[in-house]
Amino acid sequence: MSAAPSGFRLADRGARERAEELLAPSAARSVATRGRARPEPEDALRTAYERDRDRILHAKAFRRLKHKTQVFLHPDGDHFVTRLTHTLQVTQVARSLAAALSLNETLAEAIALAHDVGHSPFGHIGEEALEPYVAGGWHHAAQGVRIVEVLEDLNLTWEVRDGVRAHSWKITPPPATREAECVRYADRIGYLSHDALDAVRAGVLRAGDLPARTRSTFGAPGSAMVGAMIEAVVEGTLSPVNTTGSVVMAPDALEAMQELRAFMFSRVYESDTAAGQKHVAIEVIRRLVDHHLAHPELIPASYRDTEADQVTQVVDYVTGMTDRFALTTYDRLFDDTATVRMRPLLVTP
Repeated sequence: MSAAPSGFRLADRGARERAEELLAPSAARSVATRGRARPEPEDALRTAYERDRDRILHAKAFRRLKHKTQVFLHPDGDHFVTRLTHTLQVTQVARSLAAALSLNETLAEAIALAHDVGHSPFGHIGEEALEPYVAGGWHHAAQGVRIVEVLEDLNLTWEVRDGVRAHSWKITPPPATREAECVRYADRIGYLSHDALDAVRAGVLRAGDLPARTRSTFGAPGSAMVGAMIEAVVEGTLSPVNTTGSVVMAPDALEAMQELRAFMFSRVYESDTAAGQKHVAIEVIRRLVDHHLAHPELIPASYRDTEADQVTQVVDYVTGMTDRFALTTYDRLFDDTATVRMRPLLVTP
């Protein structure tokens, strides 16, 4: 290769992999990945985790997040958070945490970008709606893994798939990498801060309604709260009393975060406002599933795992729908104007 023009220097895959050697001892290195389901030739420029990030950004499931619910179902306003903007905010927080802790930012970014691709229409209401159809319950994290492994077959590295599998705190075993632990905190930081801000914007809450401890520890919803929570995780992780070797939040801040989360569930996610039309969302999903079980020929061939059983194929299709596509399809099939009946609604994060 001829000499580069003055002012430039090639940073190929080898140079980027060497840069990872300077990361913290607990950081994941792309050269040490457990690999992909199908081995591939290495890229000349990008590390394994950089390739994963790029594949996720170009995935159809990622694009659909722009029309999926975060907190406000079928929102009227353009400034409310959607599942896509939530994902981008989680990615920013996860990268900030990884950078401050000298972990692999690109791995944290890839996991964060993919962490919610498995969500059904209408947020976590979809998980409740699908319980009668899926033994052991349906969870968006498992569906996210199914999307990247089967339905879109992105052939991602094991570390990214593991991070998607266990990004939710309720999933066991926990993720294997510290970068995925950053995403766990980033997800909670993201939804608590922006959901509180959206609730204030919608008139469901006033800023002064938040617990006093929340306001004194983290400040007002928005950038101040996000920054304070990031600093609390960095402080807790680097504290000499942290003997776990894991990413953790400082104890006092963690208690304040748990208090805020309990408050948000009581006043927002499980409030009378949220319960008011929750049954409509559940009805939409269940009637769509039942209809496609009776008419499986309606499932597009482009979004169908023909090796799966019929229930799985239908659930794959319905859970992949955006909110607006689910409502439009429901209205077309049943002439029941669910869109008219469904006013802006709060749902769980």
